[in-house]
Amino acid sequence: MAISDIAIKTEHLTKRYRLIHDRPERLKDLAISALTFRKLSSEQLLALDDISLEIGQGQAVGIVGPNGSGKTTLLGVIARVIKPTAGEVYVAGRVAVLLEVGAGFHPDLTAVENIYLNGAIIGLSRTEIDMVRDQILDFAELHSFKDMAVRTYSAGMRLRLGFAVATHLEPDILLIDEALAVGDEHFQQKCYKWMAQLRHQGTTIGLVSHDLEAIGRLCHRCIWLQDGQVYQDGPTPEVLTAYRQSATYQQPPTDIREPTLPSGSF
Repeated sequence: MAISDIAIKTEHLTKRYRLIHDRPERLKDLAISALTFRKLSSEQLLALDDISLEIGQGQAVGIVGPNGSGKTTLLGVIARVIKPTAGEVYVAGRVAVLLEVGAGFHPDLTAVENIYLNGAIIGLSRTEIDMVRDQILDFAELHSFKDMAVRTYSAGMRLRLGFAVATHLEPDILLIDEALAVGDEHFQQKCYKWMAQLRHQGTTIGLVSHDLEAIGRLCHRCIWLQDGQVYQDGPTPEVLTAYRQSATYQQPPTDIREPTLPSGSF
């Protein structure tokens, strides 16, 4: 793949976390540990293990795997909110990220103020933000609450605002991690239809989700992570079939119905 066609590239990407056991919770315990020269026990957690991959411009890529496989860490490193221990990341274009409901918002600012703040952070002018402000509020269905502090919003309201901001500020790359699970069925369908439209317009999409049906409809390519490594990377139907048949796949609870996605919408 020519470099001009690459939106995301990682080379030997590795991320280790240090897990400290029996960390002192009180000042007294910390002082005793220092006076007795007691060393805190710790271990290394290898969240990403030498991952090298390329994602082309305009590709929609689903990322699946069991909990703890490194999915969120991978998106965080690509989004540059997590610093890798080793390796390199190349990202071409403006990146919009929705890794956690409410992340990136100042809780004491209103919805409108947060829209301008997020737009300014990614380099948009006030005029450019003016052009999409009402579209964001319309999509999020928050016009009646636009002048309220975000800290007063429910999780669902923060999700609606976060998704609308991330997807309406003209991103070249859109990264989403499980945040849509907070929304109701109506809003989830609305989000997936909008992402499909962005995909057709050439936006590169990285989607982490346990909703395999949604990944199957939206993404042409799928990456299966296992223990911090790429276990399988290929056409979505092939990867999802193998993943569903694996011992690590956990069937969603039967009493929780996944959203019904409109046939042909994607």
